[in-house]
Amino acid sequence: MARSASVEGGGGRRAGGLDVLFCGINPSLMTAVTGHHFARPGNRFWPVLHRSGFTPRLLHPCEQRELLSYGLGITNVVARATARADELSPEEYVEGGRLLEEKVARLRPGCLAVVGITAYRAAFGERKARIGPQERTVGGSPVWVLPNPSGLNARWTVEAMAEEYARLRSRHVTRTVRS
Repeated sequence: MARSASVEGGGGRRAGGLDVLFCGINPSLMTAVTGHHFARPGNRFWPVLHRSGFTPRLLHPCEQRELLSYGLGITNVVARATARADELSPEEYVEGGRLLEEKVARLRPGCLAVVGITAYRAAFGERKARIGPQERTVGGSPVWVLPNPSGLNARWTVEAMAEEYARLRSRHVTRTVRS
């Protein structure tokens, strides 16, 4: 049985809750084994998070709990672990979107950052969505769609992803990150 990999935080925004809740597509098999988000060696999430200024140093996936001290959390659209996201059914995305809406309404982050345009489109029926801020809210929070940091996403370099993540940070993070 896989360990839970959620780092969602708690409380509302007024009680020092999350500035940003990052939302991956679904856990990889490596994440299911380790219990750590974005644990696969080729995944670029942690380097991008650091380069964009969300963290003062490069964190290892096993240090994901430190994100809470920076006002950040992580969850997934779909809970089921797979080797590849294309193994998920359309129904799993839609149900995951419904559950995510409830989770975001409960956690009330300053922003929901969906990591992967395809997952956002499938979960919320937003077929024309683009990378960046979205017009709709999810659970009452604004939404920003970010490029998928998977090593399989060769269209985006680490530098280009870090620029997009930094755009999100400049609009939605209220805490100062210190090294």
